[in-house]
Amino acid sequence: MRIALASDHAGYRYKEAIKKHLHDNGFEVDDFGTRTDASCDYPDFIRPAAEAVARGEADFGIVLGGSGNGEAIVANKVRGVRCSLCWSPDTARWGRGHNDANVLAIGERTVSLELALEIVDTWLATPFDGGRHARRVEKIESNSSP
Repeated sequence: MRIALASDHAGYRYKEAIKKHLHDNGFEVDDFGTRTDASCDYPDFIRPAAEAVARGEADFGIVLGGSGNGEAIVANKVRGVRCSLCWSPDTARWGRGHNDANVLAIGERTVSLELALEIVDTWLATPFDGGRHARRVEKIESNSSP
């Protein structure tokens, strides 16, 4: 499984730790940057990672920042991406199971590294539930409303 990974400066430390964790667990990782903890503009790194997921070049994406909010917003601007901002194993499970999220956003300033790794593991291990949730995801993708 191939993961597109990206962060800004505020998520850089966790990005590097998650990259190692993913490699150690047999995942292929495409690192879209940033490459340092120097201040930078997160859309420059998050959008290319999200676009790789949307094009099918990566199975999933993980994006990181200080809060994860801006990263989720940028990723969700890419058609075909459903990015879930997660701060617990439950939100990770629901993001994948209920929303078929294909990109995960985490805020380095909001959770411990240990919790971030647990969120990543839970999110990657959770399948999409389908059923009633499939209809809702279809509506998201088609931009339809009742």
